[in-house]
Amino acid sequence: MPTLDLTADAVTLTRQLVDIESVSLHEEEIADAVEAALRTLDHLEVVRHGHTVVARTRLGRAERVVIAGHLDTVPVNDNLPSRLDGDLLHGLGSCDMKGGDAVILRLAAGVPEPNRDVTYVLYEAEEIEAEFNGLRLLAQAHPDLLEADFAILMEPSNAGVEAGCQGTLRVVVRAAGTRAHSARSWLGDNAIHKLGAVLARLEAYRARSVDIDGCVYREGLSAVRIDGGVAGNVIPDAATVTVNFRFAPDRSVEAAYAHVCEVFDGLDVAIEMTDSAAGALPGLTRPAAAALVDAAGGRVRAKYGWTDVSRFAALGIPAVNYGPGDPNLAHRADEHVDVAQITAVTDTLRRYLKG
Repeated sequence: MPTLDLTADAVTLTRQLVDIESVSLHEEEIADAVEAALRTLDHLEVVRHGHTVVARTRLGRAERVVIAGHLDTVPVNDNLPSRLDGDLLHGLGSCDMKGGDAVILRLAAGVPEPNRDVTYVLYEAEEIEAEFNGLRLLAQAHPDLLEADFAILMEPSNAGVEAGCQGTLRVVVRAAGTRAHSARSWLGDNAIHKLGAVLARLEAYRARSVDIDGCVYREGLSAVRIDGGVAGNVIPDAATVTVNFRFAPDRSVEAAYAHVCEVFDGLDVAIEMTDSAAGALPGLTRPAAAALVDAAGGRVRAKYGWTDVSRFAALGIPAVNYGPGDPNLAHRADEHVDVAQITAVTDTLRRYLKG
């Protein structure tokens, strides 16, 4: 079994983690290594659920913070083992998010008496279908292990605090018509043509921006797929456009869906929601959240996109994304992370936990 040296710096730990292959659903080896390393720390209580490892202090502090990161990666793409090239550490998962996992391990080992109780969570299967997500499974089986006043998810954020996250939903807008031979098109009713009105509504749509706790969330309503057509000489009797709505976290999924229906009100179409996930409010007024923003230099921005902070929000725990790495480099063959960001995030969170 690979071993992790918790006395090493966070950059070295990142390399050790990257060099343990952990594609989704194959996290046993890395979870074993993480668990073994954390069990050497007498100040932590360690619990294992599947391939998710939880370690927490029990100091009776007034506040508790969860610091979480996922252990899995997307499939290998000729980008293992790790490689250090100047200030850049290359390798699968270096950015998303083993740099953040290394920060967690350094904090767990190096801050035995934090000013807040801390629950460290290193979990499985974030990169694939939600049914396998280790954070979701842990919340179902052991919700007490996630009880906290605030959560920090080590998603790559260029070492900046990104608060909350957008919600997302997809709808399929269906138009129906009458099939006919294209040589006698007047005998049919072209379903594809009916989608023109849908696209016109989307083209004219003006998305709102909303300020929540000083973070500006921009919404977006976009066509992402069109399907239709039977053959080159047939008037189609069915056509669809798939629409994705990224909405600010002050809307619920239900309110977001109602808004989408309003946008297409009056058109001869049917609307079906096929996928959704709620957003997460930033909750920056909580003392533990405000203290993190202060430790990070007072800079905070809204998170564009959806992350597992939403799972914490569903539990009533405000959360932010804060980790080393450029999210635009995640999942790429040349995935890498600036080692200065790993060090900076480690130092900031150490200050945060030491006060």
